[in-house]
Amino acid sequence: MEKRIHGASLLLDDSLRHCFVSGLERKDHEALLNCLRAYAATGNTTGAEEVFRTTIVSPLIQKIIPYSPSNLDGYALSNDLEEDYQQIMQIIEAECKCFLDIASSANSGFHVFDFLANSILKEVLFAIQKGKPGAFSPGRPTEFLKNYKLSLHFLSYLEGYCPSRSAVAKFRSEDVYVDFMKQWNIGVYFSLRFQEIAGNLDSALMVAAITPVSNLLPAQGDYEGLILKQSITLLDSLKSCWRDDVLVLSFSDKFLRLSLQLISRYSTWLSSGLAARKMNSSGSIPSTEWAISALPEDFVYVMHDVNYLVAELKNGFLGNVQHLLHSCSFEVLDLVKQSILHAGKSLDDLIPSLLDAIIEAIVEKSAEEFKHLKAITATYRMTIKGPPVRHSPYVSGLLRPVKAFLDGERIVYLTTETRKQLLLSAAERITSRYYDLVAELVDTVRKTESSLQRIRQTAQRRGGTSSDASDNSISNTDKLCMQYFLDIQEYGRNLAELGVAAADIPAYRSLWQCVAPADRQSTINF
Repeated sequence: MEKRIHGASLLLDDSLRHCFVSGLERKDHEALLNCLRAYAATGNTTGAEEVFRTTIVSPLIQKIIPYSPSNLDGYALSNDLEEDYQQIMQIIEAECKCFLDIASSANSGFHVFDFLANSILKEVLFAIQKGKPGAFSPGRPTEFLKNYKLSLHFLSYLEGYCPSRSAVAKFRSEDVYVDFMKQWNIGVYFSLRFQEIAGNLDSALMVAAITPVSNLLPAQGDYEGLILKQSITLLDSLKSCWRDDVLVLSFSDKFLRLSLQLISRYSTWLSSGLAARKMNSSGSIPSTEWAISALPEDFVYVMHDVNYLVAELKNGFLGNVQHLLHSCSFEVLDLVKQSILHAGKSLDDLIPSLLDAIIEAIVEKSAEEFKHLKAITATYRMTIKGPPVRHSPYVSGLLRPVKAFLDGERIVYLTTETRKQLLLSAAERITSRYYDLVAELVDTVRKTESSLQRIRQTAQRRGGTSSDASDNSISNTDKLCMQYFLDIQEYGRNLAELGVAAADIPAYRSLWQCVAPADRQSTINF
């Protein structure tokens, strides 16, 4: 009995198949309706879907994406799917629309079929796999992403034939649909993009010196106001993450994380370089050599770029990311905004350290002039030189590095407020060092002279001689203080020429009180 039933089923299926094929070829509306009802009644939906695929869809698709049955892994000269999808959508409209309309008739009971997935998409997937297998390869990221987005557009086109949301949901749940999406390995694609984008920045940051764009090829020219190659590479890398030919919206969280990692990498490059410069640990880490060898003028470029990047992150970059993610919820957009602003703040927090590096370098240059202070001390201790009448030559060199920096061509990259802050801080630090050295030298000379005086007095008492003559002479300490007093007055005038009020600097007031005569202690004027 079972054999007879099985034989009858096969005969029915074969007869129904021939009838269905005939109806498809003749586009017989009534015949197609009857066949679909019969397939639905017998529960053989797969049979109907397969007949439609092999009879109508497959011959049409093979004309567009040809493949040889004997060589299913054939090689295609081009893996681009743009023209293929355009032609496929055209032939669906021309050759399949009528049947798809019948299959999606309302209240027909034909919802059990899914010709879109199990006939059309199945054949398209098979044709691409065998005719253009390279289209699914993420090894060429740009081509891969283009084909992926074209495929999403094609799926959206097919969904346009679904009569209801439930039909769309059924279409997306089909095994063929799931298998089609699995062909696009977005995880591998992102890994390749990550290596490409992050690798470019790492290469730029490993250079032993900062590189202004003026040192690059003329064709590379100015880049949106940035000066250094390292900064340009960072901004270009950030924008690459969100370019249309790079970004995959379903992986936007990973591209956001990559963006934040790029900013963090640049920030670490700056902070580690500044730390190495402060510790003078040359040769320890290759990525810090730029800071150790950098001139004060080089840090002006760095400050300018950091300020520009912070502004760009807060405005243009943030706005572009929010625009691309506009479909996300308010909570998600707010988290994205806060994460980008926080990354920008990490850069902004480095500005004081960069300014400090400039100031410290200028102060160190100025401090080279302080070596002459000890020579002045020796002059009065080792000779019988009379009281001074003019300031020492070294004074004119104390503020020369400051003035040279402020008159330099790169100063235009600093804001007026930053220039004022730099000038005042440099003046305060130079003056503080000046005071420390003068106070130490005066104290040393005074102690030495006091010791010598006691020795002389002891010797005179033993010899019975008078010490009146020596008491009336000007001591070396007094001569030294007179010289330093002349020097700090000239120094104060030089500060005034730069726009700094010497009397407003605590260290200068201490310096004045250290060497000024008793009758000049209360008022600072020169």
